Amino acid sequence: MASHGNQEAGWRCHGNLWSNLREVCDLLHIPAPAVSADEEVLFQHVRFKAGQRIHTIGQNFDTLYIVNSGFLKTVLIDEYGNEQVLSFPMKGDLLGIDGIHSLHHASEAVALSDCDIILMPYKTFAALGRSYAELEHAMFSVMSRELVREQSMIGMLSALSAEAKVARFLTNLGERFSQLGYSGKSFNLRMTRHEIGSYLGLTLETVSRTLSAFNEMGLISVDQREISLLDPSSLKTLRRLPPAKARNKVTDKVSALVGKKLMPSWSGEAAVAA
Repeated sequence: MASHGNQEAGWRCHGNLWSNLREVCDLLHIPAPAVSADEEVLFQHVRFKAGQRIHTIGQNFDTLYIVNSGFLKTVLIDEYGNEQVLSFPMKGDLLGIDGIHSLHHASEAVALSDCDIILMPYKTFAALGRSYAELEHAMFSVMSRELVREQSMIGMLSALSAEAKVARFLTNLGERFSQLGYSGKSFNLRMTRHEIGSYLGLTLETVSRTLSAFNEMGLISVDQREISLLDPSSLKTLRRLPPAKARNKVTDKVSALVGKKLMPSWSGEAAVAA
């Protein structure tokens, strides 16, 4: 454990590339234990560019990763190189727990935007857990939170139509942005339509067709990378899309309300890519 003098030197030397335990706990939304200055620990930040891998499948496990900023995806990759997207972590999320069981990572984490990641060596976490039982319990709660989120996703995939999956994905993402203090109704999608489809168990064509239908019905609007949820409550309760004729009637009503101002159309992969 670093002394107080060492941590001050570390902060001065590395700018904002180190965080103390209280700052890490604040990021994870858990209570921080009362740590004396002599026992203070610093956690290093590492910056990743879009496209870089934070950890790979089969890599030795020794570190937990906490997202301080940026947007990522975690994936499984089969023997043919096909990706299955598991999650889209963002600020305050914990990565790397898949490596605890076998001491090797079972998935891969990839930055979808420039990211700032805090490294928490697992040995340091274990030592802190022995000293502060409340911290260990809180960290296990964070791990459980991640598992519950994944289980909820599995349940959603098995129960909803393709259209409802896309609608729920957009509203859930909006809610997460809102919880982080950002706009929950207008945000940039950092993933491609293909990645959304992989996450939801849908084809790229189904995702594109559904987003276009939402746009035409006035449920969302698209401006390059930015998605605006115009009717979040309808999206959240949507079960499936109405027939094309009924959608055309809805579109006509929306057009009449907005006058000659046309909704932007879905314009390909760049509309959702980072």
